[in-house]
Amino acid sequence: MNDEEFEAAGQQLIKYVIDYHKNIRERRVMPDVRPGFMRKLLPDHAPHTPEKWDQLFKDIERVIMPGVAHWLHPHFYAYFPTANSYPSILADILSDTVTCVGFSWASCPSCTELEVIVMDWLVKAMDLPEVFLSTSPGHGGGVIQGSASEATLVAVLSARTKFLNGIKEKNPGIKDGVALTKLVAYMSRQSHSSVERAYMIALVNYRILDTDEKQALRGDILKAAIDEDRAKGLTPFIVCATLGTTSSCAFDNCKEIGLVCEQENIWMHIDAAYAGSAFICPEYRPLLNGVEHADSFNFNPHKWLQVTFDCSAMWVKNSNDLIQSFRVEPLYLKYENENEGIMPDFRHWHIPMERRFRSLKLWFVLRLFGVKGLQDIIRKDIRVAHKFEEYIRNDPRFEIFGEVILSLVCFRLKGSNEINEKLVKRINEDGRIYMVPSRVDDIFCLLSTMPTYFLLLSIYLSIYLSIYLSIYLSIYLFVSVSARSYLSLPFSVCSDCVVKRSI
Repeated sequence: MNDEEFEAAGQQLIKYVIDYHKNIRERRVMPDVRPGFMRKLLPDHAPHTPEKWDQLFKDIERVIMPGVAHWLHPHFYAYFPTANSYPSILADILSDTVTCVGFSWASCPSCTELEVIVMDWLVKAMDLPEVFLSTSPGHGGGVIQGSASEATLVAVLSARTKFLNGIKEKNPGIKDGVALTKLVAYMSRQSHSSVERAYMIALVNYRILDTDEKQALRGDILKAAIDEDRAKGLTPFIVCATLGTTSSCAFDNCKEIGLVCEQENIWMHIDAAYAGSAFICPEYRPLLNGVEHADSFNFNPHKWLQVTFDCSAMWVKNSNDLIQSFRVEPLYLKYENENEGIMPDFRHWHIPMERRFRSLKLWFVLRLFGVKGLQDIIRKDIRVAHKFEEYIRNDPRFEIFGEVILSLVCFRLKGSNEINEKLVKRINEDGRIYMVPSRVDDIFCLLSTMPTYFLLLSIYLSIYLSIYLSIYLSIYLFVSVSARSYLSLPFSVCSDCVVKRSI
């Protein structure tokens, strides 16, 4: 493909992207295919000679789209949202164009320096403690990880290294394997599965702690567990707290947990993957209280901040804790000025060595939306969630589970878990709406996260459950005509549809 062919193909694909977003509501939300469907559509070997672009372009609809789950569809209410916007798409085009592999400052100075700057911008936009700034007197700073799961694993491995070194200092000659058996980590029953998986990968003991009536982990529960483990000769080393749990959007009491961690000298990591974006709004910033005690903090701009996947923002108070865990210095990676300390080498801050120019997406979005524009989107999404909550509360057949704080609504039919299991099954089989369930304390409910860019949503919820229950219902969803003025906000992925959010 030469320059002229690339230009023509690019124009065609950009038009396809625009048309896709404009007409996404006409597509089925979830694909109606079975595993292995694509083998029937493609040959079992790569072409020996080059094909034409037109052939490939036709196969986007014939081969790819039949199996696509349309996360940006206005009727996709499952999981947490996945963000998207034209500025972010444009940034990815530029990133792919320059094709840098920014493992060190020398490998692409702009890649490193822009990341440092935009991460500092977010610290100020969210009113995070100054210790997380790259310009702070200590060794704090931010780095873009691929996901919250990756950020949690980095925090766990870094804390493990720090505390293993401490055990070995006190017990010279102790083997690493023996020292490892002394470590114990903590999480709550509502923590994301990635936390447990991080503990499993790190090969450490861990405990799953109970929560209070609001599904929040409290300081006294953590303190009791730590006391028990110290009495057994174990070394508590990390607790992963959550702000905005996946099951019900519960908020751990980070103020209490943080004070316990400081008193007991253990690492606190805060996972705010979904909820973190809301903290750019001053009225929701109190939900983050306690972050001043955290050793590391993470949220996903690719969930709710209009940045496409993957972009997970992580900050640490002391980057040396990360560096001592991941630093390897082969001669071929050394360069002049690397030890001046003015700019980091991010290959020491995470698991992969290579890294994409992901900070471009944040830079484009923050500049073209502005903090105020992002605040407006988040506030409107939350208002829509509360409107949906109002509809549910006014329908005697349904009930809200938990508290609606942000844009996640947990609701259920009054009655047994079995009835609600049938409900979500019928909704998803119908194909017009896609939702996922949750189970908290053996209570089965449905999760609904409000789509980005909805202004007014009128929902009539009624469900056909079963002949045996003699309930004949259906589910309808429509958007108020007045929403059109909001859906034309600058840089929305389309002016006639909903641009969605982010898991």
